[in-house]
Amino acid sequence: MIRVLYILKEFSRNLYRNPGTAFSSFLSLTLLFLLFDLFWVATETSEGFYENLLSDMRMEIYVREDMPDSLIDIMEFNLNQIDGVSAIKYVSKEDARNELIRMVGIDLLAGYETTNPLPRSFILTIVPDKLTSKDLNDIDAHIVSIDGVEQVYYSQHWLGKVESARKIIFQIGMVLGGLIFLTALISSANNLRFMTRFRAVGFHQMRLLGAGKLFMGFPFIIEGMFLGVISSVAGWGILYYGSQKIEFNQFELIFPSLDNIILFCVGAGLLGIISGYLGLRKL
Repeated sequence: MIRVLYILKEFSRNLYRNPGTAFSSFLSLTLLFLLFDLFWVATETSEGFYENLLSDMRMEIYVREDMPDSLIDIMEFNLNQIDGVSAIKYVSKEDARNELIRMVGIDLLAGYETTNPLPRSFILTIVPDKLTSKDLNDIDAHIVSIDGVEQVYYSQHWLGKVESARKIIFQIGMVLGGLIFLTALISSANNLRFMTRFRAVGFHQMRLLGAGKLFMGFPFIIEGMFLGVISSVAGWGILYYGSQKIEFNQFELIFPSLDNIILFCVGAGLLGIISGYLGLRKL
């Protein structure tokens, strides 16, 4: 118990004796964590926007003109057997004409009732897990093998570009996270090492009395953990406060889940412990 009280007492003394160094460390860590938080929220927001767009994505299957209406039910049955298809809607020539009227406001096919040139089609809804370029290509290959299919259309090129962009964003996030991790680690370790220099004489005397290196440095390890946690919490607090003050009409900011934020703060605390340990190597 006496050792615990000593460690806590030394921890508070360190903050009191070196408020400028502690505050500068807090500010630098907060800015670094805030930068990563901004990127994280931007990634979550873009991911939510992407998922909303994907939820509206459909595959449209055009039927050959020579395909008799009597075989449409068989085509629909075969399409419904494809893995990944959750719903099918048949669009007849008349349905396509009514949709065209709704879109342009006038009947462009007036007088062509018997020779409607619009194609028949099926609109397929795909389960969310299959809305990837690879899975949709597999579904496309299966569809074109069905008798009566003339053409399959979906936003293939758009999906490929978006998936490439998501991959690049993920890679940027990994690099950014690594840089922030190293910068925070080095900055915090240097600040704590700077604090230990003020206690060099006292540490030398304690070593002569038999005190261990870890015991003497434990207050600094706690300080590193403390600064890491409060800096990460402050970063999220600033970001949340800013999101409440600034309105976004075109989109809604999406924050990570509370569990992920808590894990992030815990990770920041562990980072502080590591930096505290590294700062004590020359005691």
